[in-house]
Amino acid sequence: MSNAHTTYNIVTDYYGSQLQGTADLKTSACCDVSSMPEWLKPLLARIHPEVLSRYYGCGLVCPPLLEGCRVLDLGCGSGRDVYALAQLVGASGSVVGVDMTDAQLAVARAHQAHHAEAFGYSNVQFLHGYIERLDELDLEPGSFDVIVSNCVINLSPDKDAVLAGVQHLLKPGGEFYFSDVYADRRVPAAVKNDPVLYGECLGGALYWKDFERLAQRHGFADPRLVEDRPLYITDPQLAARTGNLRFYSATYRLFKLAALESACEDYGQAVIYHGGIPDQPGRLVLDKHHDIQTGKVFPVCGNTWHMLHGTRFAPHFSFIGNFDTHYGIFEGCGTSLPFDNTAGIAGECGPAGCC
Repeated sequence: MSNAHTTYNIVTDYYGSQLQGTADLKTSACCDVSSMPEWLKPLLARIHPEVLSRYYGCGLVCPPLLEGCRVLDLGCGSGRDVYALAQLVGASGSVVGVDMTDAQLAVARAHQAHHAEAFGYSNVQFLHGYIERLDELDLEPGSFDVIVSNCVINLSPDKDAVLAGVQHLLKPGGEFYFSDVYADRRVPAAVKNDPVLYGECLGGALYWKDFERLAQRHGFADPRLVEDRPLYITDPQLAARTGNLRFYSATYRLFKLAALESACEDYGQAVIYHGGIPDQPGRLVLDKHHDIQTGKVFPVCGNTWHMLHGTRFAPHFSFIGNFDTHYGIFEGCGTSLPFDNTAGIAGECGPAGCC
């Protein structure tokens, strides 16, 4: 049996049979310790109890400004995030969920009519498939505004194929916004091959710098860290198996923009946020280092300029400057470990979900 099939069997068994809910998890990797944000509560209140009970996380991974968007959820499980996102995109948007676990998809599909009645519209679809083989699902290339995933890429045996599929399906200017688990060094084979550590999202965690290289290899030139927190292994036996490895939950956003450079270059540019994005009237948190206050001239590198100018955020900004003069590297563009050893700031969309 191939390594990929072994991995699929481990994940399918763990999430389809062994786990019945978040309480069965043995680490904090799949459950954020922060309190649930107020904006999320009314969305969850409209979701069927069985869907909620088979969810293995706490928050919701979603960027702002989703009204009318076409969204793809990788590793949708029982559909909790799909049904929450369906309310955020509204009747003019749509959400597609993909998962390889039949038991989870059965729960998601069983309650489609319930949610269509509760929302007043039907805008979701669930597909059985593998996130490494998105090309097999008859999804139109370049058709998604946003792709999300909640702590599933670490479970994939072929992360290159996942990123290639995401790049293929995103529209120009679209984004991949996702939460996952990362390590401060490359994970040794003994941890990778431990079925429980793999199922708990630790064995398949990428070394953070290897993730950046992976993203850049597939055309996402400037991965942006939105928020992060350290993970704690609460089971003593599992903690002993991981040794000195440090793990982090982190939310990243990757924009599909051909103009992005591999570093933050300074062209003397700036932007002004005018508000208008739901739930973010006073500021837009683009990422961990870009908290843009409404009405204030905010200096940006060329990449940040493109991330705002070439995406759905553009109508909410004024743009100052051009690319005529280059002033060198943008100050603060570093290469050290980006994660905090204490809980990082939370973006306006709330905690980083499953991870």
